[in-house]
Amino acid sequence: CARDEFSGIAQVYLDANENPYNAPYNRYPDPLQLELKERIAEIKGVPAKTIFIGNGSDEPIDIIFRALCEPGVDNVVAIAPSYGMYQVAADINNVKVKQAPLNADFSLNSQTVLDAVDAHTKAIFLCSPNNPSANALNGAEMVRIIESFGGLVVVDEAYIDFVPETSLLPKLAKYPNLVVLQTFSKAWGMAGVRLGMAFADESIIHVFNKIKYPYNINILTQQEALKLLAEPAVKDEWVKTILAERTKLVVELEKIAIIEKIYPSDANFVLIKVADANKLYNHLMNNSVIVRNRTRIFMCENTIRITVGTPEENRMLIESIQSL
Repeated sequence: CARDEFSGIAQVYLDANENPYNAPYNRYPDPLQLELKERIAEIKGVPAKTIFIGNGSDEPIDIIFRALCEPGVDNVVAIAPSYGMYQVAADINNVKVKQAPLNADFSLNSQTVLDAVDAHTKAIFLCSPNNPSANALNGAEMVRIIESFGGLVVVDEAYIDFVPETSLLPKLAKYPNLVVLQTFSKAWGMAGVRLGMAFADESIIHVFNKIKYPYNINILTQQEALKLLAEPAVKDEWVKTILAERTKLVVELEKIAIIEKIYPSDANFVLIKVADANKLYNHLMNNSVIVRNRTRIFMCENTIRITVGTPEENRMLIESIQSL
């Protein structure tokens, strides 16, 4: 694009056929989001050249399929149960997903994942903390997969701000086949802005930038992200509050007889098991409380995923469940 051919500040821009009025929105956004990447690099402690910015994490997930996989030939391996976007992106790109089941307690078995790999496997997707099970995966098991597999290992850390000590981002420089995904949608409270991050070796980021649409992140999104990134303590306070509310929520859920199990959580949500998830889901919906019914997901029969809300929202949830 025109702005790829020039970097810096000029007095006159006559290169991109823009309207000369209505600044700054008349100008195309920085296609490489350099100011935003520099700020993210400061916060995350990684070089800016190892950062890709996408329209949510969904964009880098899709780009991984397009960069690596020959449609109808290659495949990827993904843990199961896990985030559904891996399958969606695979279907769109005509790529097979080979499932590697987690253990019964949703823990990771690296050998199960590696056993699913074949000659046409181009990437492995791990989600930690995992969605919908909410647990952080074992770091040693993930590292064994990274060290044993010749393709890309994609670790989706959308919920990592709730358990930062488990992040693999510090290992990025050691493993050139590691891609770490993070997002502004969860802890940063910017789901509506649609902004995701991929961290990887510079050579991988270069490929991602060649595939993405030229102006994939608009000016308004970049400005809003920079505004919030100027005050990271705000995000930290939100995380602290959410974790405290999660603890209170679990205590109240444990008192309700129809809840058979509450799975341990390292995220901003909890997964519960009941006798009839459809019945509970419909009851809550009729009471204007919306949760996520996961009963049709592999290994998640009769489970409900509950996001931690405000104290008032959590109170309404508990009262609605109790009224069943």
